[in-house]
Amino acid sequence: MLPSHGYAAHSATESLVPFKFERRDVGPDDVLIDIKFCGICHSDIHQAKNEWGNSLYPMVPGHEIVGVVTQVGANVKKFKTGDFAGVGCMVNSCKECDSCTAGEEQYCDRQQIVFTYNSKEKDGSLTFGGYSNQIVVNQEFVLSVSSKLNLAAVAPLLCAGITTYSPLKHWNVGPGMKVGVVGLGGLGHMALKFSHAFGAKTVQFTTSPGKIADAKALGADEVVVSKNADEMAKHAGTFDFILDCVSAEHDVNAYLALLKRDGALCLVGAPEKPISVAAFSLIPGRKAVAGSTIGGIRETQEMLDFCAEKGIVSDFEMTSFDKLDEAYDRVLKSDVKYRFVLDTTTL
Repeated sequence: MLPSHGYAAHSATESLVPFKFERRDVGPDDVLIDIKFCGICHSDIHQAKNEWGNSLYPMVPGHEIVGVVTQVGANVKKFKTGDFAGVGCMVNSCKECDSCTAGEEQYCDRQQIVFTYNSKEKDGSLTFGGYSNQIVVNQEFVLSVSSKLNLAAVAPLLCAGITTYSPLKHWNVGPGMKVGVVGLGGLGHMALKFSHAFGAKTVQFTTSPGKIADAKALGADEVVVSKNADEMAKHAGTFDFILDCVSAEHDVNAYLALLKRDGALCLVGAPEKPISVAAFSLIPGRKAVAGSTIGGIRETQEMLDFCAEKGIVSDFEMTSFDKLDEAYDRVLKSDVKYRFVLDTTTL
C-alpha cells in the first residue's frame, strides 16, 4: 500500500482537516499520478456537507485532478513516466453494459460507476479524491493532458468543462444556432467558451449586471439580465437550445418561453430542491426539458484535445488547503472567477 495524505471531511458539520490514508499499490493496469492541482467543484461542498444524503466519511473530495505520471503498471501502453495526466469524476464502471461499451460510462446501465471520491471500489474500500498528494487509477480512466496548456487551468475541465461540452455536442450546437447559457459561474463560463468556439450565436443570462463585461469578454454575443422582464421578452421563441448551469433554486419556465418550436433546455446545474415545470411551458411548441451529467472517457479526451487545439482553459483563482473554508464560503456566494484550484504544494 502507498502512504498518502490529503484533506478530509469527517462529518457534515466539520471543516476539512489533514488526513493520512493509503492508496493501493500500482497494479498491472494502473497509473500513479503525482497530483499537482485539483479544482474545487460545488459538488465537493454538497457532498462534504451531505446535502445529497449519500455521503461516506471520511471523505477526501476532488474530481478535477491533474498531475504528472510517476509510475505505470506492466500492461499500461498509453502513459509513461513524466506524462501530464488527468482524472475526472469516475475511476471505474462495469465496462460491459450498453452504455459503457458505447463510451458513455457515466450512464452505466448497471449503476456500477465508481466515482473518484465518496464511492466504493469493487472490493468495498472507499475512494479518495484529489485533495491529496497522489492517486492510483486504472489506465482506462486516466486522461492525457497536453503540455500546451496551463496545467492548473486544465483541472476544472475535468468536471466543469466536460459537464458543459457534452450536452452542447449532444444537441449538435454549431453555426446558425442561437444558444443561451444560464448562469456565469464555474459551469457557465465554460459553456459560454465552448458555445462560442462551436460557432453558435451565444447569449449569456445572468442575474448580475456586474457580470455583463465579463460575459462579453468570454465570448457572449449578447448578455441578458434575467431579472429584467423586458429584456427577456425580446428573446421569446428565438432559441434553439438553452444550457441551464444554475445550482440555486430558480424558475425554468421563464427560459422555456424563450425556446423555438422543438427547442430544448438542458439542466446541468443541480438545485437542491426539485424544479417545477408547467405543462403549458412545453406543450405549445413541442419543447423539451432534459438533463445531462459529465461525458464518458472518450468524449472527455475529445474535449481535452479540442481545448488544446483551440487554447481553451478555465478561468481560475489559485488557493491553498489552509484556505479551504474560505474557498467553500466564496463558492457558495458565487464570489470566484470562475473556479478555485488547489495547489497541492500547499499540502
